[in-house]
Amino acid sequence: MKVHDAKMDAIILGGGRGTRLTPLTSPRAKPAVQIGGKYRLIDIPMSNCINSGIRNIQILTQFNTSSLHRHIFRTYKFDSFSRGNVSLMAAQQTMENTDWFQGTADAVRSYWKDLRRIQATHYVILAGDHLYKMDYRDFLQSALDVDADIAIAAKKIPKAEAEEFGLMSIDENNFITDFTEKPSLEYLDSTEGQKWHKDSEVLISMGIYIFKKEVLEEALKFDGNDFGKNILPASIKEYKTVAHIFDGYWEDIGTIRSFFNANINLTELNPVFTFYDPEYRV
Repeated sequence: MKVHDAKMDAIILGGGRGTRLTPLTSPRAKPAVQIGGKYRLIDIPMSNCINSGIRNIQILTQFNTSSLHRHIFRTYKFDSFSRGNVSLMAAQQTMENTDWFQGTADAVRSYWKDLRRIQATHYVILAGDHLYKMDYRDFLQSALDVDADIAIAAKKIPKAEAEEFGLMSIDENNFITDFTEKPSLEYLDSTEGQKWHKDSEVLISMGIYIFKKEVLEEALKFDGNDFGKNILPASIKEYKTVAHIFDGYWEDIGTIRSFFNANINLTELNPVFTFYDPEYRV
């Protein structure tokens, strides 16, 4: 099966409170934080979607949403010829559920009645606070090539940075055999933790997932409200889950330090990430 035979739509997670980015997130949602001067963090996954040919994008939001909603409304308007649609899905109380989003998976679960009506074969689930460029068609093709039910974008990083991410182990065909969320360095240094790293490197989840539509519907029935902590560890035991190894630049803008470093990197003569690529516009 090839990419043009499938139809993939996007779900962008608007993020939680973003307390580690305070005070930047005091007046706004994390994806609405400015970066590189005139851009917002949400522009990264949005541009990746558009450059990947994805025109139906759903954005789930909850905290400090005003500036994020305003930016999306003013910036992303598809004309009648492109047949695109951007939907803002804010957390809401209903007759069935009076709670706000309790986690990343719960956000998708809360709007599943609306999402399941979309005529898609696959969903790519994205974070709204990462800095990178990726063609999601390549990501999807890697899943289609092995008929995977779930694909997780993965990247190798130093073991010393592993505490903030989900870790995975893979077999010789890149199928994921185990997954753990945010292990401590003490655990990784233990005898049991040795299996998660090789040559002082670990393979982390980038928080970017592709699900077959019917698999996502079933996976959301697992206990727990978070993809990394609950849904993915349970899904790996039930479904064919493959890792898509990404070797490009990627930064999780989750802390003031990472935000500062990302902005400083943009000022270099030949930055590893640039907003001014004529072949891949942001």
